[in-house]
Amino acid sequence: MTAQERQHRIEEYLQKVEFASLDELAKTFGVSLSTIRRDLTLLEAAGTVKRTHGGARILTPKSDEFTFSARDTHQLAEKEAIGKACAALVHPNQSLILDAGTTVYHVARYLEEKAPQIVTNSLPVANLFASANRVELVLSGGVLYPRLGVLVGPLAVETFSKIHADVAIMSAGGITLEGLTNSHSLLVDIQRAMIRAAARVIMCLDHTKFGRRSLALLCDLEPIDVVVTDSGAPAELVEGLRSKGIEVVVAPVSGGQEAATPPASSSSG
Repeated sequence: MTAQERQHRIEEYLQKVEFASLDELAKTFGVSLSTIRRDLTLLEAAGTVKRTHGGARILTPKSDEFTFSARDTHQLAEKEAIGKACAALVHPNQSLILDAGTTVYHVARYLEEKAPQIVTNSLPVANLFASANRVELVLSGGVLYPRLGVLVGPLAVETFSKIHADVAIMSAGGITLEGLTNSHSLLVDIQRAMIRAAARVIMCLDHTKFGRRSLALLCDLEPIDVVVTDSGAPAELVEGLRSKGIEVVVAPVSGGQEAATPPASSSSG
């Protein structure tokens, strides 16, 4: 592969994922970090990418697939049901980590009365609580990606590596019995730090995430304490998670399927 071909493929890759770390790009294209830096310098000079601390992002995405507002139009009823069910698991005055997923945003909408301490890398979550007197909010550092409404990069990871929280409430791109995945390695780096910082980890995943695998491995199932999903989740996979010791809360959705609704003895709603 010539340097020109590689740079074209880098641009195509960034069109798909929108942003990536230097390490991710070097591994993906099988070249050294110095080669990737040279490629990105040329692409930046051409006006197609923007170098950031530790990585790069595309300047002119071809679609709005990854924007927060676009993603938040999918499975709205399910996300609302999950949001209410997950918020019910939170005790008053707990310290919480909230990631930048759209489903987690729906959890946040029901948290103000709990008067929690919240640490997040999500601008939509931060804006939600900007004038909420009962919520103590900490926004992480990091590189801002406005279309995603998320702070990423080493500074964001550092924020979560220096705190401890009672609960981390998170989302992911997919879940199987082998573990969880997400769409970007930069998101995965932050989420791993979130998991390490929390005494309890709750994953909020609508039924479309079940049986799905995204690009980057987040973790196996061992660190996960609770999965909150909706009534469209496949019963076989729900029971498989329970067999591995994970509490699964299935939130009923109006008009949704009830096949995976948990027995009263094995979960809370």
